[in-house]
Amino acid sequence: MKRLNFTLDNNTVSLLNKLSEKYYGGNKSQTVRAALESLAARQGHDGWIITGYTPLRIDHEVNCHTCGSEHNEGNILFKPVFEKGNSPQAIKQIPSEEWVECSVCVEKQ
Repeated sequence: MKRLNFTLDNNTVSLLNKLSEKYYGGNKSQTVRAALESLAARQGHDGWIITGYTPLRIDHEVNCHTCGSEHNEGNILFKPVFEKGNSPQAIKQIPSEEWVECSVCVEKQ
């Protein structure tokens, strides 16, 4: 383990505290690591990454892409919003199957 000394503005400190409490039990080191890993995954990626989700009222029975739980017509699920990478092959590689996530799985992401 190595100790680093750097200065963060008040808004960044507040965000770090909020995220660390919400997702990592107050562990700021783990929060910063997760943020850096997320940033690294986005840099130079060739295919597609999920940048967010949009709510969607489904009009038929469907299963969550991640956990497989079944959801009935009329439920609100979440459709991923993809960001294209740098590869010229990315257009051909976008997932073609129906892809929705339940709220539990979206919260875990």
